[in-house]
Amino acid sequence: MSVDRQTLHLWLHHWQDEGDAAFLYTVLSAQEPDPRKRQIYDKLADVERRHTELWAKLLGENGHAVPAAGPRPSLNARFMAWLGRRFGPGYLLPLLLREEGREVRGYMDLHKTSSGADARAVSLTLAKESAEHAETLAGLAGASAEPWHRTGSGGFVRNVVYGFNDGLTANFGLVAGVIGAAVAPHMILISGVAGMIADALSMGSSGYLAAKSEQEVYAHEIAMEKEEIRLMPDVEEEEIALVYEAKGIESAQARQMAAELMRDPARALDEQVREELGIAQARSTPLKEGWVTGVATAVGAFIPVAPFLALHGQAAIWAAFGIAMVSHFAVGAARSFFTGRGVIRSGVDMFVVGLGVAAVGYFVGDLVARYL
Repeated sequence: MSVDRQTLHLWLHHWQDEGDAAFLYTVLSAQEPDPRKRQIYDKLADVERRHTELWAKLLGENGHAVPAAGPRPSLNARFMAWLGRRFGPGYLLPLLLREEGREVRGYMDLHKTSSGADARAVSLTLAKESAEHAETLAGLAGASAEPWHRTGSGGFVRNVVYGFNDGLTANFGLVAGVIGAAVAPHMILISGVAGMIADALSMGSSGYLAAKSEQEVYAHEIAMEKEEIRLMPDVEEEEIALVYEAKGIESAQARQMAAELMRDPARALDEQVREELGIAQARSTPLKEGWVTGVATAVGAFIPVAPFLALHGQAAIWAAFGIAMVSHFAVGAARSFFTGRGVIRSGVDMFVVGLGVAAVGYFVGDLVARYL
């Protein structure tokens, strides 16, 4: 019996991935000074070697023999190992966590699409064990939730800050360029208003599409969680119990509560979505996200234009420059709440960016006016 070329290639890919994982866990163990963690990495390496044997057996049964010693580490694995040896386990651990998460997703997909009973059985077994590995690594890395899920949210304030920042910087550069071209004063105002409208529409539509894509990602993650509850209820029950324990519930009671919850798959899904994926009930819509981002962008873009409505000549130019530079510092400071950097440093960074954008815009406008 043999399988088609595409399926064979996929199985070989998983065989290689498991071999790479065993190799990297061995490297991680060698770099780890903590004996307890080193023992865990050694056990994980042994399990990954067993995984390669499972794939080797399946490949052999379907007419494609592979070396009994397992796959040689790929170039990518060797490079990761090189980085791990130089930067320590703290660098390599997140990379392995990401790889384990990718494996869980891959095995879940393979289980759903495979036609052969043997392949489905192997993929389900490996999905469960890779999930356990990922959770173990997440605990060692201090991460939370299930690492094979990708969830993230912008938020109202974040959209306002970044929309405002984009509008301010882009239109400040445009206005500076028109000033550098030494055009009539009314042309500065017209160009600035046109730039404000165009940037607001662009960012608004981008905000709408980003929010729509996020909803689609969440729907996919929830569907995947539902499938995990169906296929590996024991792993999911353990995860729910650990969540309860983390909240201070006694271990035996947490396990009892988790067991009761798993008897109702719908309730279990709601609990997992809320506690592990961190997906709360949607408080916004793509249309609202688009409007918020677009309006914030328009407000930011209006700042370097506003002085030209009340002032004229050099007074308007210097007022626009001063207000825009102060605004750049302020929006940089506001961004620090999302980036985790210092308020002053973030503000200064944005101030320098604004100054650079103005300088480039001005000199480009001057060159265009001179030679075109």
